[in-house]
This record gives sequence, C-alpha cells and structure tokens, in this order.
Amino acid sequence: MSKKQKSNKIMNMKTSNIYLKNIKQYIGQQVSIKGWVANCRSSGGIYFLQVRDGSGYCQAIVSRDEVSSKVFSACQQINLETSIQLIGLVKEESRAPSGCEIQVNDLKIIGQSADWPLGKKEHGIDFLMNHRHLWFRSPRQVAILKIRNEIIIILREFFKQEGFILTDTPILTGSSCEGVSTLFKVPYFGQTAYLTQSGQLYLEALSAALGKVYNFGPTFRAEKSKTRRHLTEFWMLEAEVAWMDHQGNMALQEKMISYLIGQVLKRRKQELIILERDVKQLEKVITPFPHLTYDQAIGYLQKTGCKIKWGDDLGADEETILSKQYDRPLFIERYPAKLKAFYMKPDPDNPKLTLCNDLLAPEGRGEIIGASQRIDDLATLKKKLKEFKLKEADYQWYLDLRRYGTFPHSGFGLGLERIVTWICGLSHVREAISFPRLINRLQP
Repeated sequence: MSKKQKSNKIMNMKTSNIYLKNIKQYIGQQVSIKGWVANCRSSGGIYFLQVRDGSGYCQAIVSRDEVSSKVFSACQQINLETSIQLIGLVKEESRAPSGCEIQVNDLKIIGQSADWPLGKKEHGIDFLMNHRHLWFRSPRQVAILKIRNEIIIILREFFKQEGFILTDTPILTGSSCEGVSTLFKVPYFGQTAYLTQSGQLYLEALSAALGKVYNFGPTFRAEKSKTRRHLTEFWMLEAEVAWMDHQGNMALQEKMISYLIGQVLKRRKQELIILERDVKQLEKVITPFPHLTYDQAIGYLQKTGCKIKWGDDLGADEETILSKQYDRPLFIERYPAKLKAFYMKPDPDNPKLTLCNDLLAPEGRGEIIGASQRIDDLATLKKKLKEFKLKEADYQWYLDLRRYGTFPHSGFGLGLERIVTWICGLSHVREAISFPRLINRLQP
C-alpha cells in the first residue's frame, strides 16, 4: 500500500475529535486534533510539533516514513501559531509532560502564521501590551487566565453555599458612590450619566428584599494613577448583608478568603507551578487573620520612619510596609471618617472614626477588599451628604431605604484583579485581566 493510499485509508477511518486535556483516555486510538503549533523543530526526516488547543498541550511527531510527501511538505510551511488539523495514533510516553504523544498519520494546515511577532526572544512590556491580543496565547498568560476563571467559580460557589442571591446592578448610574472626582461621564438622552464606580447603593436596596446579596461585574474609576495596583476598568465582587454588623462583616471576609485560597491550591496547582508561584506563602493563609486599628497602623508606620501623621490616608507604600509584617491577610479597621465614603457608619465610641475595614493581602500586596457597616439613620445620612457636598435630590431613592424600615447592614467590595495579582504572584495588575484599561492604554 502506497503512502497516499495509506493516508486516504486513515482519513476515511472513524476517528474521535478530542480535546488535548482528555488525551490520556485515548491511548492506542486514532484521534483528530484541531489546534495551534506552539513550537516546531525538525530532525532530518522527523518533525516534532508542540500542539495546543486551548485545553492542553501534546507533542505530535510527523515522520517522513509514516506520512505522504504532501503531508511532510506541509510541515515545512509550519511556523509558530500556525493552526492545523491532524489525525494520529495516541501513544503512551512517560517522558512527555502530558504522558503521551501523537504519531501523526495525516495533517493539513488551516491557517498560516508567517512572521509571528512574538518569537522566543525577550520583549519589552510596551511591545507585549501592544500585542496583548496575541501575548495571552503564551503558557504563562494562559495559566493566569485559568486561575482567574477558577477564582470566579470558587467565589460564586462560596456565596451560593452561604445562602447569597446573585443580583445585577446598573452599569449606568445617575449619581456618585465613591466620589465625583473619579467618575466617567456619559451623555444620556439629554442628561448626564456615569459609568458605575460600585453597585453598593443598589445592593443595599436589594438586601432589604433578599437579605444576603452580591453582584459581580465591571466597575470604572477615572483615577489618574499609574501604580501597579490600578486599572480604570476592573471587575469587582460586592456583597451586602441585612442585619450584619462590622464584626460580622470582617468574619465573612475572612471566611471567604480562606476558602478561596484553599480551593485554588487544590484545583490550580499546575498553573501555579507554571507561574513559579511560591505556594508555601499561600498555604500560610489560614484563619484567624490579624487586626490593627488605623491608630495602631499609624503608630507602627511612624516607628519605622514613615512621614505619615494621623488623618493621612494609607497609600500603596504604607500598605506594603504593613502587609509585609504578616504571613496572612491583615485587617486595618476604624479609619477616620474624612478619609472614607459618605455612607459609612460612624463608630459609636468615636464619631471621628467609621466602622470600616480594608483587608490587605500579605507579601506587600496591599488592599484587596474595602468594607464597612452602612449608616442606617436617616438624619445622619442626610448630614453626611451635606458634608460631602452631594445633592440630596440625587439620593432620594437611597434615603428611602432609611425612611421605610431602616435596618443595620454591612458589606464589602473585592477587587478581582488585585486578588488574581496576589494569588498568581504578579508584579503588576495589568496581567490579571485579558485586555487591561490604563490611563495611557485603550488598545487593543
């Protein structure tokens, strides 16, 4: 039988179209794979193709003696990221990372990839960000995106287990939640709307109907910041609970983060290895988490030589110093009221402070959660609106929550990209989202 006849016979054989993540189930069988060539090398009469399909990787071997001249010639046209379809026999191979390899019988090129811009040489970050649409095909970026996906799944699982109802809050809003200086304005049929900074005010309304609620979606902050922790568009999970006080709020955050880290370590070990993440640091994230008051934090920082005084906000540098002192997340609570949002409940023991907390990730990572008990008194809330120079008319619906059956309630917001950055051990938040939006980047 000629190679051409052999190839035609193989093409007419019944084959299974499979994903590479399941390839071990098909050892000894003919399979069909559709994917991209992540690496290609030749040794005389043999081509070694590293093939990926989005679910996994596997080496495919194309031997001159096993395929037609047409198939072997096609291999000479293969470059990095050429898309192909191949048919071959799955063989066990203990030396291969996947535990097997594919002996190719037939192959065809689907899409050429000449002059792939992201070769094996080193590239600067601007070049990589300009080619972000291609960069995340690399193993490192794939690992980050898979961990991000897993984090979202785990968080949703946690809130379902805790009896929360997932709700959706508006992207377009008519008023500010976190301060007018960081709002993106949008024309809205003769009015001015804003891209949401937070869905919290709406969650407060929903908590009066459903008790325990959360949302998960994009938020926008027009902050002119170039730090490694800031994006202008990011994803935030926000939770709100009726009848929960400040202490209960912190307990919920602690339980959530502890559960999240434990599950990521179980489910995404391979991706953490690819990222060369020191998992021993993550394994230290167990309860209870340490607590400092704002007063205590300022006192410690001053002892280390920081030129910070009471009443100043904690910036990235100060958060880094504090979070490096502990091997697990750190609560900083009871900040001065003037530093926080208008809706935060004053501390009954000291009205200059609020019943709030930030949760700082260890290893110098800084804030990952902001939280507070909310004001539940109508007169106090009206007074705060005046102090923050916000128009009461824009918040009538929010004030109604205090007019009609007011109740104690608390909640928090978790920045997804900051969580991903910490868990993956990234140096900058820009790698924690598929297409980062920064003050100097709107493309791709």
